[in-house]
Amino acid sequence: MTSMQRLLSCFILVLLSAGFITRPASDGWHLVWSDEFNYSGLPDASKWNYDTGGDGWGNNELEFYTSKRRENARVENGNLVIEARKEKWENRNYTSARLITKGKGDWKYGRIEVRAKLPKGLGTWPAIWMLSSTTPLKWPDDGEIDIMEHVGFDPGVIHASVHCKKYNHVARTQKTAVTTLPDFSTEFHVYSLEWDSSGISIFVDQKKYFSFSNEHSDYTAWPFDQPGHLLLNIAVGGNWGGQKGVDDLIFPQQMLVDYVRVYQKN
Repeated sequence: MTSMQRLLSCFILVLLSAGFITRPASDGWHLVWSDEFNYSGLPDASKWNYDTGGDGWGNNELEFYTSKRRENARVENGNLVIEARKEKWENRNYTSARLITKGKGDWKYGRIEVRAKLPKGLGTWPAIWMLSSTTPLKWPDDGEIDIMEHVGFDPGVIHASVHCKKYNHVARTQKTAVTTLPDFSTEFHVYSLEWDSSGISIFVDQKKYFSFSNEHSDYTAWPFDQPGHLLLNIAVGGNWGGQKGVDDLIFPQQMLVDYVRVYQKN
């Protein structure tokens, strides 16, 4: 490869990660679902539902996830804003939002890209992830894919993981990897997943740093041959996010999402 070709390749990667161009159809991927957030107000109700409540969500989280409340989830200036706030709501001292595509965006295999800027500070726990759309969901048996997780007490360390019955964090057998982004809270980055019947790969800015292969044994090790949906949220505290406490002085904190794009192959 010549120096000019290398320069052109780097330029294309920069444009892809910045969202100025999309993945071309010629490489086999075709856009099947997206939200570019080029509107204002509440998130598009044809694409997003809300998980609501404040029961700890199985992780002893401290927030109450609200529904259709602009203080916690809104679209403005071309971005989805998910905002965690220090305020009393129901039986909790913090509010936030957890947006889901279930019933409005469920996919079996594909590439999912989310361009986002993350919150910072002790006690924040933002996530971009997927769950099986099976109803009722049985966790971890039906599978979870964590495209991005970040905990505020470990700034700049980005986590990718999968969970299933055989491999999960409760059993301390989860499959996971990390990469570092010092500017996670000041710059947008593209967090993406590629998923098919053979395996799962997770990227930041087109750079793969996690892979999980289908070992072709049974459902306990690979429940990922069924449709799943996307979740976007900021948790506060919890078993992991709150390991070193919560700094109330940091709030409000926001996760900004420039776009969500889902591609599939024919």
